Order: sequence, then structure tokens, then C-alpha cells
Amino acid sequence: MTEANLLIYALIFCIITIAFYAISSRLQQSYQLIWLNPMLVTILLIVPILLLTNISYAQYYQATEALSLLTEPAIVALGFPLYQQLKQIKYQWRQIIALLALGVVIVLAVSFALTMLWIQQEKLAIALSLKSVTTPIGIALTKQFSADSSITAFAIIIAGLAGGLLGQNWLKRFGVHSAQAQGLAIGAASHVIGTAVLAKVSPQHTAYSSVALIFSALLTALVTPLLLPILIDFYQ
Repeated sequence: MTEANLLIYALIFCIITIAFYAISSRLQQSYQLIWLNPMLVTILLIVPILLLTNISYAQYYQATEALSLLTEPAIVALGFPLYQQLKQIKYQWRQIIALLALGVVIVLAVSFALTMLWIQQEKLAIALSLKSVTTPIGIALTKQFSADSSITAFAIIIAGLAGGLLGQNWLKRFGVHSAQAQGLAIGAASHVIGTAVLAKVSPQHTAYSSVALIFSALLTALVTPLLLPILIDFYQ
């Protein structure tokens, strides 16, 4: 792709992406429907356009890289609610880390076991077991075990959207109404997407979700190289 074509693609797709996101965000604010989540709607609208125009995801990503770069300061901004709740969190850090570590082990083990039980494909089980972590760490760990990182990336998006769209209502159905508990659960399972959704709920939700997002990522990076080889040997 020439520089001129890339510039045209960048301009067109950045405008389209921002427009879809802005429109769906306005619609969600007006109608308060969870399935009008801006990220979900934007994905559902962009994919058919790429298929109809025969433009690959790699070309789209290259054209909209400027938008991707904006996610970095946006993620950093999530640290402000964390700072506001830091005094309270520091008295609970032992319990929080223990719960998150247990959650990481359970998610890895259960996801791997269920995939092996139903599909019996080791590489797929590895890829799907890393769905509840931020994309860079999930992809890096998947490549370390020579699995398909594209499946991991897709599973991470689905986990994020599921938690962002349904997580809070689902937790309430099971009697979990605490902002702290909801934040930890959604942050651990649905990472950045879930945390971004909770940012619209309350600073306390956002703070605890940010803590879960950060420490779950670190714990997953530490636990996975130890736990996955054990699981792989067990199912061989």
C-alpha cells in the first residue's frame, strides 16, 4: 500500500470508526440498552465493511493505528479513580491479591479442562485459557506455548464485551451488589473493556476493577508458565 493510499484509508476509516462509536454511544445514552455498547456496535458495523471492500484487518489496523495509540493515555486515565480509593485498597491488598491469584488459577485450569473435554485440541485449549487478561500479555503467553494468538485475541475481545455488557447485571442476580466485589470480578475477567464500562458507573467500581486488571495480568504472567505445563502433561 502506497503512502498516499494509506493516508486516504487512514482518514476514511478513522472518520468511520469515530462516527460509529459516537453514534452508538449517543444511542446507548438515550435508550440505556446494554447491547448498544459502542465497542460492540462499532465492531459489528466495521467487519461487514471490511468484508465487502475486501480490506484485510491488517490494512484496517495500519490505517487506524493513530486511534490505537490513543488507548494508552485512556488506560492511564483509569488510574485516577484508583488513586482516589488507594487509602481503602491498601488495607485490603492481601485479601485482594489472594482472591485474584485464586481466580487466575481457576480460570486457567477450568478453561483448559473444558476445552480439552469438548474439543480435545491442546493448542486451542491454551489459546482459550488466556482469554481473561490484557491482549499484549495474552498474545505473548500464547506465542510462548506456540498456540494461535489470533484465537486468544478474539477470545479476549469476547470476554471483555461479555463482562462489559452482562457482568454487572449477572453479578446482581447472584446477590453480588458490592461495588468492590463487582469491580474486582469484572476487572479480573473482562480486563480493559470491562473496566472502561465500569468507569461510567462509579469511581469505586473503576478503582477496584483497575486493581483487578493490573494484578490479574501480573499474576497470569507469573502463573501461566508454571500451571499450563502441568495441565498439558495431565491431559496427554
